[in-house]
Amino acid sequence: MSDFRTSQNQAHPNKTNTIMTGIILLQILFVSIQIWFLFGALNNALEGNLFFAITTFVGSLLMALASFWVLRYLPEPLKKKPNNKPRVDVSRQP
Repeated sequence: MSDFRTSQNQAHPNKTNTIMTGIILLQILFVSIQIWFLFGALNNALEGNLFFAITTFVGSLLMALASFWVLRYLPEPLKKKPNNKPRVDVSRQP
């Protein structure tokens, strides 16, 4: 039985690109929501509504944890296949 990482490494590059695109879009979504939370927290903290500021801080912290958790699904870089051509030794030429 294989785990996720070995299956991902054996996947076709197009599938790897699809996974990368999905992870990038999720990261953009998480950061956008965190920025929205930041503006809401700052506006409500300035108005004296500390409970809302603390709630949005907790929400932003959960979004940060989720974004770090999603990063574990990043695929490893594609490795070049070894070149099986014979090497030519330049120093041995007459």
